[in-house]
Amino acid sequence: MVAELDSTNAEATRMGPEITGPIWILGLRQTAGRGRRGRNWLSAEGNFTATLAMRVSGGPAAAAQRSFVAALALRDALADATRRPEAITLKWPNDVLLNGAKVAGILLEATGQGAQLSPLCVGIGVNLVASPDVEALEQGAMAPTSVLSATGIRLTPEEFLDLLAPAFAAWDARLTTFGFDPLRRAFLNHAAKRGEVITARTARDSITGTFTDIDADGALVLTGPKGRVTLPAAEIYF
Repeated sequence: MVAELDSTNAEATRMGPEITGPIWILGLRQTAGRGRRGRNWLSAEGNFTATLAMRVSGGPAAAAQRSFVAALALRDALADATRRPEAITLKWPNDVLLNGAKVAGILLEATGQGAQLSPLCVGIGVNLVASPDVEALEQGAMAPTSVLSATGIRLTPEEFLDLLAPAFAAWDARLTTFGFDPLRRAFLNHAAKRGEVITARTARDSITGTFTDIDADGALVLTGPKGRVTLPAAEIYF
């Protein structure tokens, strides 16, 4: 646990060669938190900001599957904390929703290639006590919420880590033992807007279709006027 740092992912990257096994870095205050595509991650004091640094075999594909491990672990931890499992859904590829609003996000980072990947940094942010001002978010972003405002339950970051760490370890063991398919099916069971029309935006295209599946590699599958479209990476909008 660190009282203040720039970013838990940045701290994990700096530790690099020192990391031989899984280690959690909990930052009570971040001054330069990051989200996907280099966006700022705004987090009030009392929210949860942490990174799990871990060694992963299998290269980038195996590393990417830890996003699903993190999402399912977050769902379990939030369900345990709130006793409202029905209110928690998963937004592909890396957000967690509470009552349909964003309560948590995941950011995976690593450097190197193939077998030379540095420790994988699984960055996780959870709005435990406060959410960002809507005016500070980019256009089209999900409305945010916090555990406290949505449920009246107040958790400290340390208390939440005590729920999240064993949940992550359990899902990661399941992935290692049984492969990705059990995680894929579990994610689909809790996926937000499955069976509904959504829009996915890539660097080149905007595609609207029905969210029907996640494939064996974790890619999003939409069905639209042009048939089945598989997207390994995209931003999705409801």
